[in-house]
Amino acid sequence: MALLDHPSRDHRRRVHLTPARPRLILLICLTVGSSTFPIGAFPALLPDLDRVVGLSDLQLGALAAAFGFSRMLVDVPVGLFVARHLARALVVSPVLLTLGILAISSGGPFGVLIAGRLLMGVAHALGMVAWLTTILRFLAGRSLGSALNAVEFTAMIGMLAGVGAVGALPRDLPWNVVLLIACAPQALGIVLGPLLVRELRRNAAPAAPGTPVTTPVVARPRGASPAVVLAFAAGATLAMTYSTLELYVLPLRGSREFDLDRGGVARLLMLAQATDIVALLPLGFLADRIGATRVLTAVTATMAAALLLATFGGLVAVNAGAAMLGLAMAGWMLPLTLLRRETPPDAIAWRTALYRVGVDGGLFLGPFVAGLLGPRVRMLAVLQALALVAVSAALLARARTERGAPR
Repeated sequence: MALLDHPSRDHRRRVHLTPARPRLILLICLTVGSSTFPIGAFPALLPDLDRVVGLSDLQLGALAAAFGFSRMLVDVPVGLFVARHLARALVVSPVLLTLGILAISSGGPFGVLIAGRLLMGVAHALGMVAWLTTILRFLAGRSLGSALNAVEFTAMIGMLAGVGAVGALPRDLPWNVVLLIACAPQALGIVLGPLLVRELRRNAAPAAPGTPVTTPVVARPRGASPAVVLAFAAGATLAMTYSTLELYVLPLRGSREFDLDRGGVARLLMLAQATDIVALLPLGFLADRIGATRVLTAVTATMAAALLLATFGGLVAVNAGAAMLGLAMAGWMLPLTLLRRETPPDAIAWRTALYRVGVDGGLFLGPFVAGLLGPRVRMLAVLQALALVAVSAALLARARTERGAPR
């Protein structure tokens, strides 16, 4: 039986965790799904910010990167906050996200747009660490990969619906009105937050006085094991490549070089997200069956191929790269499986927050560096591809070691 410690002012109260109920997982999935409508909608509107608003390459990169930048800055404080106030985090996050969307939908000036993206990043950092901490505390073992991928599945449905709404709305609507309409379902999270907290408390029953505490004795290194280092490296490189492609290369190459309108860019991004959705659950089941390390090896190699196709190819290659991007992103949660395997329960919130720093650092650096480089963005793509190949090779070596280890 797992144990969850809730710190109070001057003592700690032990809590017995019951097995996670399907209702809890369902509420998390719905909350995550509603929160990702804005993530899907925003990239498809970058060509409007380029053509209509007239933002420069650097401004476009900074605006796209502000989301990851704020998440990177607050991940560690958020981890400390969530470790003590998980319920509050689950309620506050969707409110902050709504405020950020309203700021961007105001239409500017540029400082207000940046402020809105920063606030959205804070909200998602708070929500993501809270949702992942809840999942990782209540689930473990071979079912963890499938559970994480179920959450990612609903997240991708929200992203697909968000970008789909942008593509479906009339082209003569102003971009900020389109954003506001496409992001409207996010308000559902405000309603679901208190319900999620109630279900969370049902899954944590206080232990009876005098109940002996039994926890399995597992030998774990106090520092970062090689698997933890690989999990961090894989998460950061995947995040940086993903953000470079989705928040810069795909929408701006599609608009500038192939003359795609808002709907055409939306369809290109939908191809990536639809592929992600199709591959997500099978990839999770495969990871549970043959091991997350082996599957993650293929995922990082696939991401490298997607990057090169989307950056250097023609329109057909760009579409193929978008599809491969979706296939690679189906393994987005797999580094967390490696991380959970090496992390004791009482360190999950802290280590998850540190992991998010690397991931959100990648989300920030991808479009920001791409915006700085502008026409020379292909240099960044080559460096990212080399990094992905190096991580893939290290994961392959690790997978072979795990396979030959005695059970």
